[in-house]
Amino acid sequence: MSLLESALLTDLYQLTMLHAYFAHGMRETAVFELFVRKLPANRNFLMAAGLEQALTFLEQLRFTPEELEWVERSGRFGRGFAAHLAALRFTGDVHAMPEGTVFFADEPVLRVTAPFPEAQLVESRLINLVHFETLVASKASRGALVAPGKLLVDFGLRRAHGAEAGLLAARASYIAGFTGTATVMAAPGMGIPVFGTMAHSFVQAHDDETAAFEHFAETYPRGATLLIDTYDTELAAHKVVALAARLRARGIRVAGVRLDSGDLGALARSVRRILNEGGLTDVTIFASGNLDEYRVRDLVSAGAPIDGFGIGTSLVTSSDAPFLDAVYKLQEYAGKPRRKRSTGKATWPGRKQVYRHYDAPGRLEHDVVTVESDTQPGEPLLVPVMKNGRRLHAAETLDLARNRAAAQLASLPERLRSLETCEVPYRVEIAPALRRLAAEVDRMTGEIPALFR
Repeated sequence: MSLLESALLTDLYQLTMLHAYFAHGMRETAVFELFVRKLPANRNFLMAAGLEQALTFLEQLRFTPEELEWVERSGRFGRGFAAHLAALRFTGDVHAMPEGTVFFADEPVLRVTAPFPEAQLVESRLINLVHFETLVASKASRGALVAPGKLLVDFGLRRAHGAEAGLLAARASYIAGFTGTATVMAAPGMGIPVFGTMAHSFVQAHDDETAAFEHFAETYPRGATLLIDTYDTELAAHKVVALAARLRARGIRVAGVRLDSGDLGALARSVRRILNEGGLTDVTIFASGNLDEYRVRDLVSAGAPIDGFGIGTSLVTSSDAPFLDAVYKLQEYAGKPRRKRSTGKATWPGRKQVYRHYDAPGRLEHDVVTVESDTQPGEPLLVPVMKNGRRLHAAETLDLARNRAAAQLASLPERLRSLETCEVPYRVEIAPALRRLAAEVDRMTGEIPALFR
């Protein structure tokens, strides 16, 4: 078992809580919901991702003999606690928004219903998985919105915060609309298309730039993409034109050129002109180099003749919004609704459902959050995905999630498609039934916060 699969990959307080629950017999059914308290600046929506990894984690949850030995040796827990952990498996139910679903603040994206110790233990890893992939999918979807029809490739592995982050970023960005990734393991591991060009070092290792281009094209005769900015970009483009004719006679095709530095818009125009004048109208231009959705938007809006973009650091770190205020909170225990009332962190109690409404043209119009028993018109977003610790369906294909994401983005109102915060945010209504439940819970505890009056 790898470290990433370990049941000990959690916060210490999850184990201390389990110890307390076992000690006091607190094993009745608990309901926790994972949601985002508020949207980050310049985010008008979020995109759900990470459910597949979350379900796999829940299915495989167990403590190994080595882990149980550490628990006993740690001296932190009472006698018999390790024996409880040895028998622990996730036996609960999960409801969730399918991956690729657009959602907003205060909307539960995942709900866990399970015996209290099980539901508590999984908190840290569930947030870890769903938070990260949702963060990247939400970032990637912005690139997909501003560059429709363009080749978009995740270049982020080398700058990702760890190997798992790099691989999951490839997955999340593909769901959100990227064409593929440069991370090779994503192909055999997940079926995601992989893309790559050539390295500056290959050009530098040759005494002649044209020879480097020719050798690379000979190695990949069905369509090489040549990196032309190692030295003089425009001069390199002329070399590609001269070389392409010789290569064509030998059945070797140059498919594209890549720009990785400088004024990408100006260089793309100059290179496009040189290629066209040399008869290489079918050779594409791919750009990379510290790109994000803002720079891509500006290049596309300015009409830069760029066919595709490689986006790395800004994507895998979500650099302009590097975290979400994602939380996993108890909403019901032992059949009674519960809620937190901390200032600025108050929650809505009970098991909830989110209903989505569309306008006549099929655009998102508003959502309603209510208690699960309060059936409303509209499309229910939370669906059952796990029962008694077992999946209800086979793992969803990435293409299905990807198609869902594309449909969700297509249904966004124009104001939500902006890269800046829109003046009129999307409307999320709290249904009267949920407000009444919150008031009832507050009356039981003798305090009514201003938020719920």
